[in-house]
Amino acid sequence: MGNITAIGLDLAKKVFQVHAVDEAGSVIMRKQLRRGQVLAFFAGLPSCLVGLEACATAHHWARELTALGHVPRLMPPAYVKAYVRRNKNDVADAEAICEAVRRPSMRFVPIKTTEQQSALMIHRARDLLIRQRTMLVNALRGHLAEFGLIEAQGLHKVAKLIAIVLDEEDRRISDIARQVLTVIVSQIEDTQTRIAGLEKQILAWHKNNPVSQRLATVPEIGPIIATAIAATVADPKTFCSGREFAAWLGLVPRQNSTGGKARLGRISKRGDSYLRRLLVNSAHTVLLCSKQARSLLSRKPRLVVAVALANKTARVAWAIMSRQDTYRNAALAA
Repeated sequence: MGNITAIGLDLAKKVFQVHAVDEAGSVIMRKQLRRGQVLAFFAGLPSCLVGLEACATAHHWARELTALGHVPRLMPPAYVKAYVRRNKNDVADAEAICEAVRRPSMRFVPIKTTEQQSALMIHRARDLLIRQRTMLVNALRGHLAEFGLIEAQGLHKVAKLIAIVLDEEDRRISDIARQVLTVIVSQIEDTQTRIAGLEKQILAWHKNNPVSQRLATVPEIGPIIATAIAATVADPKTFCSGREFAAWLGLVPRQNSTGGKARLGRISKRGDSYLRRLLVNSAHTVLLCSKQARSLLSRKPRLVVAVALANKTARVAWAIMSRQDTYRNAALAA
């Protein structure tokens, strides 16, 4: 075991697969480990390179392996897939991971801290509750439409529908229907309260994080987007430029170029979909308020302009994180 230099570890819930090689690439060990045996196994090994696919539990295991003196490297699963030979199974996956982690051109995912993962957990819980609230509001609108009660779109218009449901003197709704709709209304109000509580936690984390505070100096970025970027991007130096960061978020055209002819299509939509959605939604808000965007809207479709603004915001955010500086307006600086 002293000759082991690199290990491919295929993560799972219960059964883990290990593929170990020496400096020459010769296979030394193929082994299955139960979950409780993983740390004891690596504790008995000398320091070596350990490759893992970046998934939900990979950051936890990477922190544990670092504490044992090993050098864990997380890789996007899409990059590892190219090294899988023939059929997919745990043994082949571990071998592919071990092969991929030793490639000099491989790109690695920075290991997140427990603080960053906790902040992202707040964002994921908030996003889940917002989707549930949307489902409940749509159900309320659909049921009331059967009684001829229609309201304009928008969450702020739902209050009128809720008032109708809670008004027992309103005879446009039967008693049986009111009992059912009251349950939906109470669920909407409870979900709204929980969302507000999570947003308070996000704001508290934002006030205690210097990276998030610097990002919030950008006019297009608020505490929600700032905390999401600060928690997701563990190391901005992983990206060579702001253009590369925007490409990682999927805010650049997808290429299908060949023969020296560039063919650009729709945006690639690769990378973190949550961050991309936040930035695009923020861009739509800017288009409603900014006078400078009117000239762009006269030449390009609204969605194209929104994605372009989101791309610009992403590049500015990368510059702020990499330089550890605050936002400076170019016009004021001139």
